[in-house]
Formats: sequence, C-alpha cells, structure tokens
Amino acid sequence: MTSDDTVRPYGSRSIETYSALSPDQTEAVLALITDAARNDGQQAVSEQGRLQLRGREREGVSHLLLSVGDQLVGYAQLEDTDPVEAPAAELVVHPAHRGHGHGRALGAALLAATGKRLRVWAHGGHSAARHLAQVLGLTLFRELRQMRRPLADLDLPEPVLPEGVTVRAFVPGEDDAAWLAVNAAAFAHHPEQGSLTQRDLDDRKAEPWFDPAGFFLAFRGDRLVGFHWTKVHAEQQLGEVYVLGVAPGTQGGGLGKSLTTIGLRHLAAQGLPTAMLYVDADNKAAVSVYERLGFVTHEVDLMYRTET
Repeated sequence: MTSDDTVRPYGSRSIETYSALSPDQTEAVLALITDAARNDGQQAVSEQGRLQLRGREREGVSHLLLSVGDQLVGYAQLEDTDPVEAPAAELVVHPAHRGHGHGRALGAALLAATGKRLRVWAHGGHSAARHLAQVLGLTLFRELRQMRRPLADLDLPEPVLPEGVTVRAFVPGEDDAAWLAVNAAAFAHHPEQGSLTQRDLDDRKAEPWFDPAGFFLAFRGDRLVGFHWTKVHAEQQLGEVYVLGVAPGTQGGGLGKSLTTIGLRHLAAQGLPTAMLYVDADNKAAVSVYERLGFVTHEVDLMYRTET
C-alpha cells in the first residue's frame, strides 16, 4: 500500500475491475509499479502479486485499475483465496499522481468489493500508508520484517546434518510434487506460502532468477524432510533466504540451521555482499535464530485489516 492520501481536487476518475488483464494493461501496471518502487525504495506489490498480473485468469484474484482520463495512475490487486482469513490486497498510486485521493478511492473500492472484510499490505510501512490505513478504518494486524546480514565476512561453521540426512539440488519436474507437499505441511499456518500450487511453482521456475543449483533439498532416505530455496536479486546484488522449511515432526534436530548455513555459503560463494530474508515479527524463535546468525532488521512490511 503506497499512497499519499491528502485530498486535492482532481479530474475525472474511474476504477475498473478485471479478472484478468490484457498484455498491454499488464505492461502498464508493471511500469507503474516500477516507477513507484524507484521513488519509494521498495516494491508496493509483492512478488506473488506481480506474478499474478501475468497470464490468464486466476481463481480468486481481481485487478482494480484507477484511471484519470485515459491515463493509468493507480492499481490494486485483491486476492480472495483463503478459506478463513479476509481477502488480502495491495495497492499503489503513481508517485506523480499522489495527493489527490486516489489511494482512498482504491481503498474504498476494495472495502466495497469485500463487504468491508479486508486485509491490506503496506510494504515498507511508510507514514502515508499508515495514515491511509487509519482513514480507511484499518488496524495493524501483522508485521513482517526484512532482515539482512553481510556475506563478505561469513564465518559459519561447517554444517552438521542430522544422522541419515543428505542434501542435493532440486531437479525441476522430478521434485515438484514432493516439494509442494512438504512446503504445504511446513507452512500450514502461513496463508501465502503454504497455499502455493504447481502453477505458482511453475511461475517461479520461469523467472530469470530461478536457479535449481541454489534450491537445496534434504532427504532422509527417499523422504524429503526439509529445504532451503535461495534467490539472487542480481540488480541489487542481494542474496535471499527465499524459503526455508522443515517437515513437521523433524524439527529440533538442527536441520533448519544446517540448511540455512548451506544456503548462505552458496550465496557468499557467488560474491554477493549481502543476504536478506523475511520473517514474521511474532515468530520469536525464528527471529532469535536469525539474529544469532548475524541478521538485523532492515525494514518492515505492515498488514492492516478491518475489525470485522
């Protein structure tokens, strides 16, 4: 959620909702998101949201395009796929068009579309986004931390795997089903990560950054028991602990720490100066583990929701 909600008079405004976007609409929205990221210092729409912009219709996902005349100046994505939680949204207004109530208009449209049952991400937690959340009647619900640590001085001990566990790289097409099953089990409590489908995995495998050599799988015999998927943000020269998971019932044996070390060593070997990761602030155990590994909080993403 990125917007300056101070209202000043503006020309005619329209908001159209689509279940899928045309290629031209998709490119226009991606350009808007890129311009906003360049101004704000981080993406207003998550990786998952950007992937969901492309291709055919996706069940439960809708796109709101706010235009003034024939110019696109705002975008919101609404995802209503969680059977329990309220629909989740992200929104952005082009930096050159802020201060005219477009953020409030998109927020009001999202509230109307969901019957005032809504969750909204504010990436970076900017003050303007916090103000807009207050105007819309939303309250803080979740804090997601981005943590970072330098890799140049990486001095982690040789990882010691639990007895009987071996690690190898992911093989696309062969390991998909096993990984999806363990990911769903490991993140059953996490609505975004735990619900990934084959299509979501295929979307990521098709991205330029995908490298199976940095996607580590841990097996006990033939059973997948854990994984560490790393990611390289080439432009920013950042390595990421993208997804780290351990199958239920196998936690507590040091596998997660060993997999983390393996992934960080892999990123450091590529000459990347910094590693990053995301973790929920209320996951005290994980935050503590990462802090002991030298990670510190770099910025936060905030999720707001309606009280109903």
